[in-house]
Amino acid sequence: MAVDTQLPYDKEYVANYSGKRNEPDWFKDIRQKAIDLADDLPMPNPEKTRIKNWNFTDFEHDVSGADIKSFDELPEKISVLLGDHVEERNLIVVRNNNVAYAKLSDELKEKGVIFEDIFTAMHEHGDLVQKYFMQDGVSVDENKLTARHAALMNSGIFLYVPKNVVIEEPIQVIFWQEDDHAALFNHVLLVADQHSQVTYVENYVSNNDETETVANIVSEVFALDGAKVSYGAVDNFAQGTTSYVNRRGHVERDATLEWALGQMNDGHTLSENVTNLVGDNSLSHAKAVSVGRGNQKQDFTANIRHWGQASEGYILQHGVMKDNSASIFNGIGKVENGATKANAEQESRVLMLSEGSRGDANPILLIDEDDVTAGHAASVGRVDPIQLYYLMSRGISQQEAERLVIHGFLAPVVREIPIETVQSQLREVIEGKVY
Repeated sequence: MAVDTQLPYDKEYVANYSGKRNEPDWFKDIRQKAIDLADDLPMPNPEKTRIKNWNFTDFEHDVSGADIKSFDELPEKISVLLGDHVEERNLIVVRNNNVAYAKLSDELKEKGVIFEDIFTAMHEHGDLVQKYFMQDGVSVDENKLTARHAALMNSGIFLYVPKNVVIEEPIQVIFWQEDDHAALFNHVLLVADQHSQVTYVENYVSNNDETETVANIVSEVFALDGAKVSYGAVDNFAQGTTSYVNRRGHVERDATLEWALGQMNDGHTLSENVTNLVGDNSLSHAKAVSVGRGNQKQDFTANIRHWGQASEGYILQHGVMKDNSASIFNGIGKVENGATKANAEQESRVLMLSEGSRGDANPILLIDEDDVTAGHAASVGRVDPIQLYYLMSRGISQQEAERLVIHGFLAPVVREIPIETVQSQLREVIEGKVY
């Protein structure tokens, strides 16, 4: 199906959907502006990945999900993400498009922390949500898919951490695409106010290996002066889901934003992770791993843009390709004029395990300032047959030998991820993709 096929959802549908939710006028206006723009805006145009025949239009938009009354009733792929003592944690589970479970401790509530679905936040904290929603992060009019996201947004989370509040335990969200044809137009808005700290972990998971549907995900993260945000994500959509993922960071003076991304979808994926280091002495680490298999096509871009003086940005990407999969890894370090003493470093490495697999690593440095430091490393290659032969000569099967090679190749990134829960979840997902 070509991507320019007309959406089955028009301006009237969007107005009725918004009205049914009793959304505030300012958000209704955004939806209407977005649906007007969507037809005329171009699709994203990744340089080396053809998305013309990807499915972006065949899906069901408004699908509800039941509340979770007992965690014992959840399928294993969800319960394994929750682990033990789930009732004690700060957690939201989104089932299809509905919040099925939500908990925030009284202690954090008393400190002014806001952690709730984004539609509730629009009513209870409208001025705060409106201030940040698709303003200095992702824009409605960037392309056709960002416009469709704003017009059809059917799920989302708002997390606000007040000034000087340090949250010790991770905040977790699970987005569960239970219905095979349900689309997820999900928006995460995270604001860490001055000198606050938070670790946020999200999981995306679905069931549909054959039924086609869509995930259109936008995350906007704001780390204000002196704040520290660790953002972990494990994306694990099934083969039938075509995913568009746009994660954007805004980092102010002396603030830090650490990305830890496990890009483990089985369907076609277009992913862009952009961090704007706007403040002096701002810092970002963007770490990502991926395993491609089957016939899937993936395009990943990590882009750190330096605006502030003495800003530091580090990109680390490792990917393993199996079967007939193909993936592009773009690493972009952009130092703007005036960002003196900036440091832009990146490393992208791709390992191909099969004759039919393809990988590409593209390091890009764009420097508009003299007094800076920058560097890059990139490699693409096939697994060393001598290495596999050596392992197999010790009585290890070929499948087990490939498993050891995959874990070894991805380990330098996985162990660098500062969020232990993301590390363990990634290892579980990687293990499932090996066999």
